[in-house]
Amino acid sequence: MSSSRPPTAPRRHLLARRNLVILAAAVVVLGAGYLTLQAGHPSAAAVILVIGYCVLFPLGIAL
Repeated sequence: MSSSRPPTAPRRHLLARRNLVILAAAVVVLGAGYLTLQAGHPSAAAVILVIGYCVLFPLGIAL
């Protein structure tokens, strides 16, 4: 017996637009974090970098 289901179309993009927007925001936040670190504010830079690396990047990949 053969299945009469139509073949599924291949996915064109690995990540959706929402993922790309979140990942772009993560890159911007990381840039801001490193600029803050360079300006001599290590505590603020640490918070910003944690948000970029531990919140935005995983969110951009997972959603």
